[in-house]
Amino acid sequence: MALRLGDVAPNFTAETSEGKIDFYEYLGDGWGVLFSHPADYTPVCTTELGTVAKLKDEFAKRNTKVLALSVDGLESHKGWISDINETQNCTVNFPIIADEDKKVSSLYDMIHPNSNEKFTVRSVFVIGNDKKIKLIITYPASTGRNFDELLRVIDSLQLTANYSVATPANWKQGEDVVIAPAISNEEIPSKFPKGHKVVKPYLRTTPQPDL
Repeated sequence: MALRLGDVAPNFTAETSEGKIDFYEYLGDGWGVLFSHPADYTPVCTTELGTVAKLKDEFAKRNTKVLALSVDGLESHKGWISDINETQNCTVNFPIIADEDKKVSSLYDMIHPNSNEKFTVRSVFVIGNDKKIKLIITYPASTGRNFDELLRVIDSLQLTANYSVATPANWKQGEDVVIAPAISNEEIPSKFPKGHKVVKPYLRTTPQPDL
C-alpha cells in the first residue's frame, strides 16, 4: 500500500556510504529528507547529489538531515561519490543507502512498474520531527529536482506546524502568511499581535509570526 501524507514514515536499518544506520536514530528529534535515485552514475542525479552537498548547511539550519538512496551497492556508491565530488566541485557529506535488496525501496513504494520494474523512481519524502510524512513528490527521470523549492517547503511546513497559519502561492521566508479559517476575527489580535489585513472574510493575512 502506498504511503500517504500524514502516515508514519516506516523505520528501517540500512547499509550506507557512511556505515550502517537506523533511520529514526539518524533523524533524532529533527526533520528529514529521503530521496531516491534510479541507479548510480546517472547524469541528472549526479547534479542533484552535488547540489544537496552544497546545501547541507541550509538543511542544518532547519534541523533537517538528508539521506539518499540508490539500488546499487557500496563499492559502486564510492566510485560515484568520487565522480560527484569531482564534477560538481563539492564533497558529498551525507549518507547514500545501498539498497541492493530493494528493502527500503519497497517499504517506501519507490519502484513503479510503469516506469521501470527494476529501478527506483526519483521520489522525495519530507519527514517531520514527529516521524510523519509531510510531503511526497515523484519526479520523472528527465527533470532535475528543485532543492531550493524543498527548502521553501520545509520552511512552510515548520512554520505552519507551530502557528495557525498557511502560506500562500510562491511564499518565501519573511513574507505575509494566511490566517487559518478556524481562527475567529476576535482571536486574531491576541494570536497575531503584529496586525492583520482582511482581503476577504475568508482571506486574512498577517506578517510572518515567528520573525
